Amino acid sequence: MGVVSVTPDTFEMVFYDAAVIAEVAADVAGRVGFDDDFSIEIEEGSPLGRSRLGSYEPVVLQVEGGAFEDTRRPRNFSRSRSSDVIGRALLRVLDRRSGRFDECPGDDELDLALHSAWDVFSVGRLERLGYSPQRKRRLYQFRNRHGFTDAADAAFDELWGSSDLGWADVARISEACR
Repeated sequence: MGVVSVTPDTFEMVFYDAAVIAEVAADVAGRVGFDDDFSIEIEEGSPLGRSRLGSYEPVVLQVEGGAFEDTRRPRNFSRSRSSDVIGRALLRVLDRRSGRFDECPGDDELDLALHSAWDVFSVGRLERLGYSPQRKRRLYQFRNRHGFTDAADAAFDELWGSSDLGWADVARISEACR
């Protein structure tokens, strides 16, 4: 397994521990089958919850402080939220490296519906690895991008329950229910 580095080493605005974050990240990496070194850069001054892959080679996950925050205890670390964020990012890297996502646009070029569909595909896989990804929350986000219809719900179920989709499949499922 690769080495996980976390920046900053110490936190002053939030009650996070870089060693604990690295431990959570290593566990997620092991479960999803990600073996490379990677780094996590945390902007602790931001309460927002955005995350993005700043680089695929080497893998750099950039997150705002709120992405790892316990929603019931502000400024405190949440293992489950951080596992979700890290897991989705590492699965995205693995998907792009698989050859099945070669025709996928760059992250900044994805529309919100396609981004949401890929997240559903990723989080469904995380659930099967033992994480609790808040299925109802993901369904609501998916419906906001694809419509509150039976067709959208069926598309969600197909993405959520799948393991071996390629980009063409994710895009087709997303487009078919919009």
